[in-house]
Amino acid sequence: MRRPKIQPPRNKLDMTDQAQVRVVTKRLKLSPTELAEIVKRIGNSITAITKEVAQQRAAKQSAAAGTVIASVTVTETKAELIMPDETPAAT
Repeated sequence: MRRPKIQPPRNKLDMTDQAQVRVVTKRLKLSPTELAEIVKRIGNSITAITKEVAQQRAAKQSAAAGTVIASVTVTETKAELIMPDETPAAT
């Protein structure tokens, strides 16, 4: 009698399986050492790894672009605009 081969869970990454590691590193554009560090910190869920990589990339992009997040609160209803003096210079 033939026994079916037990399939590993598809949503978990097996770091001992080099084929899985190669596919995930290629898909996420990571080095194997970066992947190992993330798995050590987050766990072996492929979904969690993908979300962590996306968050890291978003943080790097915003830091590299020099994005400043600011909040503006208007407390008065009138605004004053100061223009530079438009009188021609004397010759």
